[in-house]
Amino acid sequence: MQSFTPDTSIASDVIPSANFGERNKGRLPDMILLHYTGMPDVQGAIAQLCTAGTDVSAHYIVLEDGRIVQCVPEAKRAWHAGVASWAGEDDINSCSIGIEIVNRGHDWGYPEFPLRQIAAVIALCRGIMLRRNVPSHRVLAHSDVAPSRKKDPGEKFPWHSMANSGVGHWVQPAPIVRSEGLKLGTISDEVRNLQQALARYGYGVSITGKYDTATMEVVTAFQRHFRPSRVDGLADHSTLVTLQSLLASLPTQTAAVAAS
Repeated sequence: MQSFTPDTSIASDVIPSANFGERNKGRLPDMILLHYTGMPDVQGAIAQLCTAGTDVSAHYIVLEDGRIVQCVPEAKRAWHAGVASWAGEDDINSCSIGIEIVNRGHDWGYPEFPLRQIAAVIALCRGIMLRRNVPSHRVLAHSDVAPSRKKDPGEKFPWHSMANSGVGHWVQPAPIVRSEGLKLGTISDEVRNLQQALARYGYGVSITGKYDTATMEVVTAFQRHFRPSRVDGLADHSTLVTLQSLLASLPTQTAAVAAS
């Protein structure tokens, strides 16, 4: 791919990726999807995202020192989400702008995200939200849209700081208290209610009334994003109350329709 003019003045470099296409059916992006690179070094991550044949890319890469590299124009469809779904859509690449945040990830020690890097992510996201009219509740984690496959950007990512700067949807997590909660194998109306609530928020979960492995994976993804102090996949009182608070603070017309 030839070089191009970046969509934002805060991008310090353009490193064109060969991996992109057109957004299907002219879909305009209204979601920002955040990832970590999950590789031991930045050079390898950039090569992976920009080299023809890897079949993966992102619109932006945010380096640890806060520099921002654009690899795919925002108007094009980058290949970052993989098999994923949110709020009834399963072509997440066509509806989103993908941002890769340089971090070694869970398999390589999972360091903290530097403050300078987070400041750059915030500035980048705020600009995209304004340009593309992205609502706060559609700034999401890769793990939100692909809970069975992905953990990124993970429980160390400071979603609360992002929200304090106007990026993303957040409520203060409910305190963790001793409670039985819902766990793997439970079959009950409470499980069905949980699944319906997760689906209303946008998660891809089947409404079965059984707390199966897929439900546990979605709860784990929810906790990584919205209740990161304990990520165990058990739907305890804190998890349930936090989910209800998030739903209550959503604009009514944007709540996803629960799967039948």
